[in-house]
Amino acid sequence: MARGYDFKAIEVKWQRAWEESGAFAVTEEAGRRKFYLLEMYPYPSGRIHMGHVRNYAIGDVLARFLRMRGYNVLHPMGWDSFGLPAENAAIEHRTHPAKWTNDNIAYMRTQLKRMGFSYDWQREIACSSPDYYRWGQWLFLRLYEKGLAYKKSSTVNWCEVCQTVLANEQVEGGLCWRDGTPVVQKELPGWFFRITAYAEELLNGLDSLTGWPEPVKMMQRNWIGKSVGAEVRFPLVDRQEALTIFTTRQDTLFGATFMVLAPEHPRALALAQGTPQEPSVSAFIERVTREDRLRRTATDAVKEGVFTGAYAMNPLTHERIPVWIGNFVLPEYGTGAIMAVPSNDQRDFEFAQKYSLPVRLAVKPVDSVLDERNLEQAYEGEGVLVNSGPFTSMDSRQAREAIADFLEREGIGKRTVNYRLRDWGISRQRYWGNPIPIIYCDGCGTVPVPDRDLPVILPQDVQITMKGGSPLQKVAGFIDVSCPRCGGRARRETDTMDTFVDSSWYFLRFTSPNDEDGPVTRARVNYWMPVDQYIGGIEHAVLHLLYARFFTKAIRDLGLIAVDEPFQRLLTQGMVCKETHRCAEHGFRLPEEVDSSYCCRTCGHPVQVGRTEKMSKSKKNVVDPEDLLAQYGADTARLFCLFAAPPERDLEWSAQGVEGSFRFVCRIVRLVEDQEALLKEPVVSIPFQQLNAGRALCRKVHQTVKRVTEDIEDDFHFNTAISALMELANELGRFQMPGPAEDAEERRFIYSYAVETLLLLLSPFAPHLCEELWERLGRGGSIFQATWPAYDPAVITAEEIVVVVQIDGKVRSRLLIPVEVDDTSIREAALADERIKGWLEGRSIRKVVIVPKKLVNIVTGGAQ
Repeated sequence: MARGYDFKAIEVKWQRAWEESGAFAVTEEAGRRKFYLLEMYPYPSGRIHMGHVRNYAIGDVLARFLRMRGYNVLHPMGWDSFGLPAENAAIEHRTHPAKWTNDNIAYMRTQLKRMGFSYDWQREIACSSPDYYRWGQWLFLRLYEKGLAYKKSSTVNWCEVCQTVLANEQVEGGLCWRDGTPVVQKELPGWFFRITAYAEELLNGLDSLTGWPEPVKMMQRNWIGKSVGAEVRFPLVDRQEALTIFTTRQDTLFGATFMVLAPEHPRALALAQGTPQEPSVSAFIERVTREDRLRRTATDAVKEGVFTGAYAMNPLTHERIPVWIGNFVLPEYGTGAIMAVPSNDQRDFEFAQKYSLPVRLAVKPVDSVLDERNLEQAYEGEGVLVNSGPFTSMDSRQAREAIADFLEREGIGKRTVNYRLRDWGISRQRYWGNPIPIIYCDGCGTVPVPDRDLPVILPQDVQITMKGGSPLQKVAGFIDVSCPRCGGRARRETDTMDTFVDSSWYFLRFTSPNDEDGPVTRARVNYWMPVDQYIGGIEHAVLHLLYARFFTKAIRDLGLIAVDEPFQRLLTQGMVCKETHRCAEHGFRLPEEVDSSYCCRTCGHPVQVGRTEKMSKSKKNVVDPEDLLAQYGADTARLFCLFAAPPERDLEWSAQGVEGSFRFVCRIVRLVEDQEALLKEPVVSIPFQQLNAGRALCRKVHQTVKRVTEDIEDDFHFNTAISALMELANELGRFQMPGPAEDAEERRFIYSYAVETLLLLLSPFAPHLCEELWERLGRGGSIFQATWPAYDPAVITAEEIVVVVQIDGKVRSRLLIPVEVDDTSIREAALADERIKGWLEGRSIRKVVIVPKKLVNIVTGGAQ
């Protein structure tokens, strides 16, 4: 370790200095370039992990860099502090969720400060604080007034372990996103946000998000799932009703030979009632509705169905076609009922083959002899219509329009647009969440809580169990209220809001965290918004990011903000990964539970070193940041996380990489220590054109400034920026100091200039060390109040190379020439050199041989 590098003392010193001076607190400044930088705020789980360190280090480098570039940077931090894990922890640790949460916040806040992150802590918010969730309730009421919040009964995703409803986006592969247990379907009343009212705007708005990764935008497009087609009514035979289907291929209507309903369709069981099919239909519905919907609709899933006993009429062929129930149809898409065209849809084809249902070709390729008799699979492409009455021989694209016209003219159907997106169910039957501000009165019905009575405080005296239902139902002092309208007895809503509601507008509250008159102050929020750079995991592409976009548009329409999109640029960072160690008997093992011969210390059996995976406690491949801080310090931890991989890629943990980062930090200290007295002395600036001994180092400095600036600003390639800083440090280490007397002044200047620039460029990455060295050299003020270095393109482009000049194979001179000169210019320069002229005196030149950019060999004919 370098002599003066006591990283523990240095880091404590500068963290205290930044906090006491309010170094990172900002206010609105008209006329100054603003930059709102935000990382997704964390759930206060109790300890930060390496994923936090990496995520927040990425943001902190950018924040510090931009401040030095003259921006007014808003860089806040808060806590996503409501949610189910707090309830689980309260049960496990026999404590209250509020205490568990607040203790965790206090501990994690300390940890984040120890990392030296440049947050404006004066703006800190926690969504479990009444000061925050009051305005979440206020926004709920405004959405309720506009018809964007409503209550209905529906079939919902239910997690038996969490004992609560899950939104569709929170079901992953049929499992709860939180605990991985199977999700079942359950009929419950609940509150919804009408996100579908913004489906088209949410879809179109993605085109304007040029700073977002394409995979994220594609995930949102697919989730919104816009389809343009037609709704068509199929009358039920012998019944005074019809089934409505949605299709994007109305050109295949003449090929519809049966219908299929989703098991969840409201008419599915009713169609079979009183028929011999009723028992089998009931059993099928009971079984299939418990299955994972995504697995049911997978292309390789087995298609299953049951006949309802009912028939419908194809409105174009007027044929009677059977109505089936199938596991591959979902209630969320279209109307929950489909027309089956087995000739032109592979899924329908497989179902028809399995149950011997008729196939009639409706569309075939141009100039093809294909018909239903020789079909081996469905033809799903474009072509010409066959067996389609007056539309036969028409191009399928034209037929879609012509048949849509016919449907509307005859009153059979209509053009329509369908979305896969469904309204967002926000009701949760849990305690630790934002209370929904609604009161139920027998006389007045559903009554919103008046603004004057906000916030509806979440009571503290609650008995929390995992036995189902909201714990708030047992708190009489919370439930029993007077009706705000009539004054009569009433009861309060006991559902709380999905925690994603809290995170859908927190970025707005950061602009006005102490506003007592509303969720935001218009002037302040419109100064800072949108967020210029947002940083977080791609796992939130459809959950948080889509909800936040919806909330922003809805709040805009309330007149509170002036932006359409919340996040201008988005960086989705990769995960932090590490190899695993697994014993056949004892499962995953910690590194200290494995001996040097890779055997389990408990049983002695060989331990298999597994593949590199995301760090997780369950796989025992976690590195505790606390250990890293204690052994190497915050600056080393930051440097390793930023150097090991580009931000968008997964970072593979490497103990050698951490050691390498620490050695680099110590090398920087030694570069200052070795010439500290010289570096403290004033120097006279020397223009590049007048440099001799320091010319190459000066050029390297300018090249490094350019590279580091562009790597940070353009694509966040911090790893290559750090690599450039390492190269500059190596160049400094090789530079001869103090050097010959005639070059002493020049060498002092260029070394001082290079070290000072290196510290400025390194400061966003290793802020504590650079602050300390800056102060030690007497530069005055915080290094982050200094201006970011500039580079001179002329210095970079005026790079010169050394060309050796030989006469008859013997070196007689060396030329320093611009790298861009051609061979003719090199020849002329060699012959004009005074030394060469002297050697050539009295000799004839037979030829001149040039090795480009390297060598000139003048071949003579001897003395004249």
